[in-house]
Amino acid sequence: RGNWGNQIEFVLTSVGYAVGLGNVWRFPYLCYRNGGGAFMFPYFIMLVFCGIPLFFMELSFGQFASQGCLGVWRVSPMFKGVGYGMMVVSTYIGIYYNVVICIAFYYFFVSMTRVLPWTYCSNAWNTPDCVGVLDGNLSSRAALNLALNATQKRTSPSEEYWRGCLGVSWVVVFLCLIKGVKSSGKVVYFTATFPYVVLTILFVRGITLEGALTGIMYYLTPQWDKILDAKVWGDAASQIFYSLGCAWGGLITMASYNKFHNNCYRDSIIISITNCATSVYAGFVIF
Repeated sequence: RGNWGNQIEFVLTSVGYAVGLGNVWRFPYLCYRNGGGAFMFPYFIMLVFCGIPLFFMELSFGQFASQGCLGVWRVSPMFKGVGYGMMVVSTYIGIYYNVVICIAFYYFFVSMTRVLPWTYCSNAWNTPDCVGVLDGNLSSRAALNLALNATQKRTSPSEEYWRGCLGVSWVVVFLCLIKGVKSSGKVVYFTATFPYVVLTILFVRGITLEGALTGIMYYLTPQWDKILDAKVWGDAASQIFYSLGCAWGGLITMASYNKFHNNCYRDSIIISITNCATSVYAGFVIF
């Protein structure tokens, strides 16, 4: 079984695995709903007593066994169903996040054109079934299609453009994983650090807007009466587990490529704190 090229690759991969939409959108929303700065109190308690121990356990488990989320349960075959559950969850999450990547491609490319490419059906990638809203012959074409075949399925140019972007996103993922950790370990130098560049750009832009200080004060001002609400503590726990990616199988699999004597305790502390600090930083950006 191969190993990471160096320890930085593993840390960056784990940070990129943990940091995502849960940090950028879900955490600020939960702060807004659960008392602003008061939410951070149960959030960090859950981090210390639940998040970091479970994160450390999964890294240790994968590193010791050098097996993925399926093979690792040979230590106790009774729990192999947990491994299959992890695999199913990771599959669904992978498909979901690939659609998110697709949407990013979707808007990234169209921002460079004067005319939105899904406006008309005259593109090379459009199918004969395409009917654009702004096409000059929409009425006649639609009437002809309905007359010839009432059951014909028509698609919009925007839908076909989106499907093309989805195909590109799957190709990108394939290229990142084509050589396993040897290729994915190099990609994370960009994918794990670039989001911080974007967040910083948005933060600098945000603090120059009118009312920025009001939003930040609302974010930081605690509503202590919310602390007594059990739902706030439940939201803090679910955010920790969702954000760190525990029990999904990814941490076990990535740690399985570590060397046997790697200091995974140190890694779990660094990654967990980096993940939660990113959430707090994203809160400033959003508010």
